[in-house]
Amino acid sequence: MFFFLSKVFWFFIQPLNLAIFLLLVGLVALVARWKRLAIAGCSGAFLILAFATWTSLGALMLTPLEERFGRPAVLEKVDGIIVLGGGLEGAINLARGGYELNAGGDRMVETAILARRFPTAKVVVSGGTGTLVLDGEGDAETAPRLLSALGVERQRMVLENKSRDTYENALFTKELVSPKPGETWLLVTSAFHMPRSMALFAKAGFAVTPWPVDYRTSGVEGVGFFRDAPQDSLRNTTTAIREWIGLIAYWLSGRIDSPFPGPA
Repeated sequence: MFFFLSKVFWFFIQPLNLAIFLLLVGLVALVARWKRLAIAGCSGAFLILAFATWTSLGALMLTPLEERFGRPAVLEKVDGIIVLGGGLEGAINLARGGYELNAGGDRMVETAILARRFPTAKVVVSGGTGTLVLDGEGDAETAPRLLSALGVERQRMVLENKSRDTYENALFTKELVSPKPGETWLLVTSAFHMPRSMALFAKAGFAVTPWPVDYRTSGVEGVGFFRDAPQDSLRNTTTAIREWIGLIAYWLSGRIDSPFPGPA
């Protein structure tokens, strides 16, 4: 139920969709001659789009998330590398049989690099299909084709293809690999997603070491207008709002212990 409700809620609240719905309210109100409601709806749509696309709001919201966890300075040994799904274009790969990457594709590339750096480490890909209405191939199904092409041996891969969200990533991955005390497991995911991911793995009793990738900001954008391309600013704002809402929702539901998890 949590998964279903989160997807429905996000459909309505994400900036672009919310602006469209407010614009629709404004147009209906205009036809009905409800002047104040029409002005409120259209003004709300304009403000959402203007702040999301023309300002550095998204970068400012993402930066504290991306800087919350850093990579370890020294790694003596690595027993396993866990990469969370979300870096592959599931619908396209299902139709074409390839391994097209999306904006989070750094996760897979970095995993291949780490696999070569630590040749005895297991490589775990955790990610099923996390959509309600779109057909797509889960990352754990696509990843073997990509990682094999990048030189990672198939026998090293452990595939977890049932999870639909990060909460299930943590639970199912722990069940699958049964980590032993003293082992070092790297967690590879987007930097903005690392606080929630680390908190969920900790809650599941799986001690992992953060290895953030896929940074969306430089960290020095500052407050201002037109600091990035409009489409990138909109994407950053959408991503940031979704991640902050996810943190708060997971905290309120008891899935994590803090609304802004940090290093122990």
